[in-house]
Amino acid sequence: MESVRAVLIDIDGVLTVSWEPLPGAVEALRELRGAGLDVALVTNTTSRTRASIAGTLAEAGFPVAARDILTAPAVTAAYVAEHFPGARCALLNSGDIGEDLGDVEVVDAGDTAAVPDVVIVGGAGPEFDYAALNRVFGYLQRGARLVAMHRNLYWRTDDGLQLDAGAFLAGLEKAARTEAVVTGKPSRAFFASALARLGAGADEAVMVGDDIESDVLAAQAAGVTGVLVRTGKYLPQTHRAASGTPDHVIDSFAELPALLRAWSAQQ
Repeated sequence: MESVRAVLIDIDGVLTVSWEPLPGAVEALRELRGAGLDVALVTNTTSRTRASIAGTLAEAGFPVAARDILTAPAVTAAYVAEHFPGARCALLNSGDIGEDLGDVEVVDAGDTAAVPDVVIVGGAGPEFDYAALNRVFGYLQRGARLVAMHRNLYWRTDDGLQLDAGAFLAGLEKAARTEAVVTGKPSRAFFASALARLGAGADEAVMVGDDIESDVLAAQAAGVTGVLVRTGKYLPQTHRAASGTPDHVIDSFAELPALLRAWSAQQ
């Protein structure tokens, strides 16, 4: 694996589904670690903090710690701090991510006295009801900026595909005649942050994901080799209709070590 220094790995649908390890995933990640590769788990998951994710994965046998995980909420917090310092933010998200938002000031949903400066949209869930979406729509009409952690339309659970925030984000943008800044995948800045953490160049890294657009093709646009896995949210029709072609396609993450060995031998 000499030609690869760093591996960026999506979590949901690649390593796990509903936080249960996919077959061979634990062993494959251990093999990558044993080969001396630097690893970053890069995820748009917005329902848990980095520490919580790391704890769950470690209990399942994955050799990871919180420092190995880069989440969309953590990147969003850094973006808001840089571009909107001191901003009052309204958060629409399913799950407790306060720890990863750092010093971002999140206003209480019941505080209607003033319009927030920024609306942050995270992952979808029961909180995305009519009242919440309409409240956010009102903020946007009155000048609040829109920041989205991702545009994922759906993800896979034990119960099948479930709607995600991207489905609601598109409606908010159209209704409020605005466009969100996306801070998580597929933004180029997200991949740059992951590579910077590992001290690796784009040409020394691979990205493994189940979302052909947000994970794989977005990484390729940033100069990273893309590997699509046929697990998680992968659908053949989505693959066929994609805006580009993945560098590599494998059945599961368990096949990644063999792919990297073969790739290294060819080079």
